[in-house]
Amino acid sequence: MTANLEPIDRAILKQLAADGRCSFTDLAERVGLSVSAVHQRVKRLEQRGVLLGYRARLHGDEIGLPLSAFISITPIDPAAPDDYPKRLEHLPQIEACYSVAGDASYVLRVRVASPGALEELLRQIREAANVSTRTTVVLSTPYEDRPPAV
Repeated sequence: MTANLEPIDRAILKQLAADGRCSFTDLAERVGLSVSAVHQRVKRLEQRGVLLGYRARLHGDEIGLPLSAFISITPIDPAAPDDYPKRLEHLPQIEACYSVAGDASYVLRVRVASPGALEELLRQIREAANVSTRTTVVLSTPYEDRPPAV
């Protein structure tokens, strides 16, 4: 879909990826269009599904969830239905679920309050999905959620 983007749309997306709270006035100034033109283009990008939404980024330490981890899940029964995302969607500690190639079927990005909470989450994942897990604990995050090179 990005091959169909005009250069001005790319410029708008780049600005919004860097600052999703940017006003239409500021956005118009940054990309060299009128406010109404920017508003129309943003609305079209939203309607086309290119611009998926806006969100607040929260600091895990400050909200009491300092521990992040990646959990690889592998089915215990390879013949079982591949419905693991559905089986796990009720667990709010799972921030993201990635279908992957390799030994694991999925990799989950999770955020929890403590090692004990991670241990409990692992138990819940294994029980809900009938999978084996492999966990990598994040020690620090030099950067994440970098905007894509539009």
